[in-house]
Amino acid sequence: MSLTLYERQAKDGWRPSPFCWRTRFTLAHKGLTPDVVAIGFTEAERIAFSGQGKVPVLVDGERVVWDSWSIAGYLEDTYPDQSSLFGGNGGRELARMLGHWVDATLQPALAGVLAPALYDILDAEDQVYYRRTREARWGMTFEEMRGKRDSYLAAISPAYEPLRLRLAEAPYICGEKPAYGDYLVFGVFQWARCTDPQDLIPAKDAELRAWRSRMLDLFGGLARSVPAFESAA
Repeated sequence: MSLTLYERQAKDGWRPSPFCWRTRFTLAHKGLTPDVVAIGFTEAERIAFSGQGKVPVLVDGERVVWDSWSIAGYLEDTYPDQSSLFGGNGGRELARMLGHWVDATLQPALAGVLAPALYDILDAEDQVYYRRTREARWGMTFEEMRGKRDSYLAAISPAYEPLRLRLAEAPYICGEKPAYGDYLVFGVFQWARCTDPQDLIPAKDAELRAWRSRMLDLFGGLARSVPAFESAA
C-alpha cells in the first residue's frame, strides 16, 4: 500500500488549510500514515493529475481522490476494518450535515479575521496570488478587512454556541470518543492556530478550549507537530 497526501503549505512549514487538517485526522483515525507532499498556492500544476487544482488530494496506489469529504468516504469504504469515521450510514449523513454547517457558518465567521492573517505567513509569490484571488472574493482589500477586525471578532462568538452546548454534554462532538465530526470542526480551529497570533477562543469558553486541547493531543500530538502560534495551544 502506498498513500500520498498533497496538502497546502505556507512558508517555513506552516500548514494552514482546514480542509487538509480534516484529511490528516481522517487518515490518522484509520491508522494510516501517508507520505505528505506540501504545495503552495501557486503550485497547482503539481496536482494537475487529479483533474483539478485544489488540495487535499489523496493518492492510494492507482486511485486518486480529491476533496476532504470524498476522501473521508473513500477511506471509510476502502478500509472498513479500521475504526469507523461515522459509526454507520446515519452517522455519515449527520457528519455531512455538520460539514455543511462548518462550511456555511463556522468557517465564514472566522474568515474575516483569518483571511488577511494568512497572507502574512505566505511566501512572496503566493502572496501575490492569494491577495488577488481573496480580495476579489471578499470585495475589499486586506487592509480594509484588517480595519474591520473588531467587528469580525464580535461576530465569531455566536457561531460557537452549538459547540458550547454540545461540549457541555460530552468530551467530544461525536460523544465519548472523537470521530469525523470532531475533525470537521477542529480543522477550522487548527487553521486559526496556524494563521493568527490571537487565540480566537475566549478564556470563558473553558469546555471548548479543553476540547481543542484534547484534539491537539490526539494521535501523538499530530496537530502540535507543525508550526503554530502558542497563544492557541
